[in-house]
Amino acid sequence: MSTKKTVSIASAFAVIMLAGCSAGPAAVSFKSDVKPLIDKYCTECHTKGGAGDEASGFVTETYDTVMKGTKFGPVVVAGDPLSSSLYRLVAGKVDPSIRMPHGKEALSQEEISKIELWIEQGAKHN
Repeated sequence: MSTKKTVSIASAFAVIMLAGCSAGPAAVSFKSDVKPLIDKYCTECHTKGGAGDEASGFVTETYDTVMKGTKFGPVVVAGDPLSSSLYRLVAGKVDPSIRMPHGKEALSQEEISKIELWIEQGAKHN
């Protein structure tokens, strides 16, 4: 095999390998990754008529109600976790007295990271 052909094959292989490395983190799904966390930690209070609904108007029963937010405005700003109160509240980036879930076990760092990544990736309904 000629040196030129060997270099071409090696270069093509390197480009393929680098493309695979730059793909970034796997997509986070609302249905498979985020909704189970919301059900586990939020829906007990944030259901129609629940304490969270009464206090803030935030209902977590569906994607649409999560995206609707509270009577004070949206809780998810697609693409921007730090502007999303949902993320800030569960990540403890607020006063401890309003951290969510209120008075219950905090989410693990892995769970918080899933919510953060979902918001970063556009908070899609997938």
